[in-house]
Amino acid sequence: EPSVLPAKVPLLLLNGGAGIAVGMATNIPPHNLEELMIACVAMTKSRNEGEDEVTDNALMSMIPGPDFPTAATIIGKSGARKLFTTGNGGIVMRAVMHLEEVKGKKSKRNAIIVTELPYQVNKATLMERIAALVNEKKLDGIADLRDESDRDGIRVVIELKRDAVAAVVQNNLFKKTPLQTTFSGNFLALFGSGTVPQRFTLREALDCFLDFRFQTIRNKCVFQLDKVENR
Repeated sequence: EPSVLPAKVPLLLLNGGAGIAVGMATNIPPHNLEELMIACVAMTKSRNEGEDEVTDNALMSMIPGPDFPTAATIIGKSGARKLFTTGNGGIVMRAVMHLEEVKGKKSKRNAIIVTELPYQVNKATLMERIAALVNEKKLDGIADLRDESDRDGIRVVIELKRDAVAAVVQNNLFKKTPLQTTFSGNFLALFGSGTVPQRFTLREALDCFLDFRFQTIRNKCVFQLDKVENR
């Protein structure tokens, strides 16, 4: 039986992964499938058709950063670039929110509406954190907090007091709660025969995957050829 299955896409980068061992850890973010395959095609043409080598800048333009399933916003490109070129780096993520006028208990009020959360941020834990900060008088300007999420998406309503300045409240939320957080990426995986832990870059991961695919296709063709010749 095969020791590995012939994956057609770079699953480690596509799905991401996290793990802790003795003295080492890995934390790989998920990536966009289309972007990964565009990069693979470009690197394959560079190898086999004599086209120019794919530079780091070209690679970054094809895969500008991770693709987190909870959406939100990545702040800046330097964190992703460092992660891709060195195998270690922090990516700052920020929730997506907008200002909206909502019906309060007595009259209409301004409210901050959160519609997308950073990757791996738990909504219930986030709301507990905001409520605790308000009760401890460490977060001002918030009158009410409620969850109006449904099957159409996330909607956390942070109702503001009448005299509150929305921009100030937003900045305090980013500073004191997980509405802004950093994903600490660490590209570490088993290379060689599957027994050697090694830190890798984005380019090395794609090269390793392409080597595997080329070898898989060669093995498949040799098997099919032997089958035909032995008829």
